[in-house]
Amino acid sequence: MLSVAQVIEDTEAEGPGRRFAVWVQGCPLRCAECCNPQMLRFEGGTPTEPLALAERAIALPNIEGVSLLGGEPFAQAADLAIFARAVRGAGLGVMIYSGFTLAELREKPEAAELLDACDLLVDGPYDRTRPEPTRRWIGSTNQEVHFLTDRHRPEDPCWTMPNSFEIRLRKGELVVNGWPALARSLQKGGE
Repeated sequence: MLSVAQVIEDTEAEGPGRRFAVWVQGCPLRCAECCNPQMLRFEGGTPTEPLALAERAIALPNIEGVSLLGGEPFAQAADLAIFARAVRGAGLGVMIYSGFTLAELREKPEAAELLDACDLLVDGPYDRTRPEPTRRWIGSTNQEVHFLTDRHRPEDPCWTMPNSFEIRLRKGELVVNGWPALARSLQKGGE
């Protein structure tokens, strides 16, 4: 059972194309100035069956893929692997944002199945002191994009477009997602 903090069913601010984005609840890392501090605790979140969540993503028209964020997706690797295999089996791409590096993940046996179901991995802890000004969908310059399959190519011009963010009003709450520096500034009132 996944612990899901938030789902945005149609976003262009979390990876290439239109994406179904899932933020999981809970993270063992404690990066300074985390983009999503409300998602650090493992308590909270909505218990969600991985295959039911996959069905929601698969049912949406014109979605290129899914993006998994957090919290820390690899803290729920087994259940997210079930989700990722299901959506890839239906032809959708899988992009994961992790505070762990690819080298660290390859040393974790529990991460192997989720990595095998991943097309794109953005790895490394977010560092607010090193904002990324030129690579789209990347928070800080220390982070790397790993093209784990041929689904996407690093030379695609989409990677050099300006970063973006989205604002939604949902159930009386303002939801901001996208480029961390812009989103955090808005959440703090433009500081």
